[in-house]
Amino acid sequence: MRIIVTGGNSGVGKATATALAAAGHDVVIACRTLGKAHQAAAEMTGAVEVAELDLADLTSVRKFADSVEHVDVLVNNAGVLGLPLTRTADGFEAHMGTNHLGHFALTCLLGDRIRDRIVVVASSNHALARMHFDDLNWHRRRYNPWAAYGESKLANMLFVQELARRGRTAYASDPGMTATDITRDGSGLLQWAGRVLSPHIAQSPVDGARSTIQAVTTDLPSGTYIAPRGLFHQWGKPKPAKLIAKVRDPESAQRLWELSAELTGCDWQETAR
Repeated sequence: MRIIVTGGNSGVGKATATALAAAGHDVVIACRTLGKAHQAAAEMTGAVEVAELDLADLTSVRKFADSVEHVDVLVNNAGVLGLPLTRTADGFEAHMGTNHLGHFALTCLLGDRIRDRIVVVASSNHALARMHFDDLNWHRRRYNPWAAYGESKLANMLFVQELARRGRTAYASDPGMTATDITRDGSGLLQWAGRVLSPHIAQSPVDGARSTIQAVTTDLPSGTYIAPRGLFHQWGKPKPAKLIAKVRDPESAQRLWELSAELTGCDWQETAR
């Protein structure tokens, strides 16, 4: 299969791309830092390509989507965590803009060129979040980076449910607590936790990637959430996990889709048959 992994140059994305390429798939690492991507690709075995994609810039998303002839599996993996209030090139709050809206636009622009499935890398933090449809991009609320991250992850979960409702094959995968450099742009405390604490208590990126790899090949029903089986979905081998009520709410999922389409100017593109 031909598989695109966004953010496949580091962390869980790199571990995912490495495993998929080693298994014989054609993998495209799509990310904004090409030098790091080429270095990562050189360390992998198998067919690996590198492409430029900045999810925080819809112009870049459109340019990348235009370059894709077809793909079997789209793995929406890239993400940011713990940023101070930051805006994307299109004015979106950075967590929502990168983690959800950029991936929403990419998925919809590719449309039926995605031949098999979409996998969205989520987080158990979605359980603590609440969608604010009237202020999705933090123009009126007092900003909190943890709340912003959690809301973007809840958006990921709702996006998968709406894709499934619309007849697409889609899965949410959760790496659990994983030792990566995703905290590199966060606060000093967050950077310290990521650099000093995380390596002692978190899973490795290889273990964190297991949920996504399972989602790429599973025949479980579309919309399934695959997460570690351990405490609060943080550690252990992945398995299907129960969806909480706010993720199962079809009105919220549809409302988020419609708002995302309005904000990005993108909706699912059907190819001519």
